[in-house]
Amino acid sequence: MKKSRGRTGRKRRRKHLQSFMDGVNCSHKLEYIKLKKWLKDRGFEDSNLRPAQFRDTGRGLMTTKALQVRDLIISLPEKCLLTTGTVLSSCLGEYIMKWKPPVSPLIALCTFLIAEKHAGEKSLWKPYLDVLPNTYTCPVCLEHDVVSLLPEPLRKKAQEQRTTVHELYMSSKAFFSSLQPLFSENTGTIFNYSAVEWAWCTINTRTIYMKHSQRECFSLEPDVYALAPYLDLLNHSPNVQVKAVFNEQTRSYEIRTNSQCKKYKEVFICYGPHDNQRLLLEYGFVAMNNPHSSVYVSSDTLLKYFPPLDKQRNAKISILKDHDFLENLTFGWDGPSWRLLTALKLLGLGADEFTCWRRTLLGDVISASNEQQTLNITAKICHFLIEETQHVLLQISQLKRNKENLKKHLALVEALRLEDLKILQKSAEILCNLNMAT
Repeated sequence: MKKSRGRTGRKRRRKHLQSFMDGVNCSHKLEYIKLKKWLKDRGFEDSNLRPAQFRDTGRGLMTTKALQVRDLIISLPEKCLLTTGTVLSSCLGEYIMKWKPPVSPLIALCTFLIAEKHAGEKSLWKPYLDVLPNTYTCPVCLEHDVVSLLPEPLRKKAQEQRTTVHELYMSSKAFFSSLQPLFSENTGTIFNYSAVEWAWCTINTRTIYMKHSQRECFSLEPDVYALAPYLDLLNHSPNVQVKAVFNEQTRSYEIRTNSQCKKYKEVFICYGPHDNQRLLLEYGFVAMNNPHSSVYVSSDTLLKYFPPLDKQRNAKISILKDHDFLENLTFGWDGPSWRLLTALKLLGLGADEFTCWRRTLLGDVISASNEQQTLNITAKICHFLIEETQHVLLQISQLKRNKENLKKHLALVEALRLEDLKILQKSAEILCNLNMAT
């Protein structure tokens, strides 16, 4: 008797463990019950998707039936989508129509999100707002200490992102003030910088692409945003393919899968063939074993390995600049990119070979010594980047011990850097084999 109880206990434990690996169903939680009811009132038919918590990806959607290629994952009626049309039909509409110079579609959506969040219980969009994240992990939200640990090209873009959001906030202050008649509280405290940052991140990380016709009350920036409640719980995987489109017949935003998905597994969509730096910049996360990932080589790093006294050095740099060969130079899972090797070949041309620079850009072999020198320098750059990455990983692990409040953000940069390290080590191996072959 005892024996069988032990077996049942083991079975139950195994079942519980299995369910946790697949994902823990969260559809019983009050915020999801309210969201589903709210969506149903707007014409959304309950699909086979359930909100769940997954070990690797956090919150996402699981399927209760196996999905086959071309199956409809989700169909969200137009009434459920939050667009600039929604904003214009709200009490903000008349203020937007009057305001000159016109606000951008992005600011209109940001304003709406902030106003609705402020309205609390009175907001018609409360069930959706309640499931939105309160904080984000895009670089614009990261502390300076964390941003300084990002790879150089991403660090620069993070700085640009911060400037963009700050300028957006500063240039909209007068418009926010014009909305004072709608609020009993001061608009300055409602539409503060952190509220704008939160709204901007919500739109940047969660909107689906949906083209709307140009309206005179908005500036000329493209109006291509739509927030899609429930649908935006779907996480990204670089290994799946989907077809997402607004169906004019059904007036619904539909996503069909081009991959199979087993029952009770997480359903993924693909946000695009993005590398990890782009994913972190735009969405605030990193995908492990991302086939699109690469490590970028800055032009400063590139030029360190060539003699400053080379008489043709400036001419070579100008040629690379004119032909756009100083940007997007990378190491990937399959080693150094063709662009990186080409830039290094051109920089390494001898005085007697310099007239052949056009042939270099076309991929021709100029000389055996140029080829060998290129491989040697590529390997040196690769090892330099490996050491640099290892040094940063050491800094991160020290900071994680000392700065409890930054742990979550540091773990994100650590994941990015660990992926970089794997790519660089793979590239070093490829270069070693190439060197042996030559």
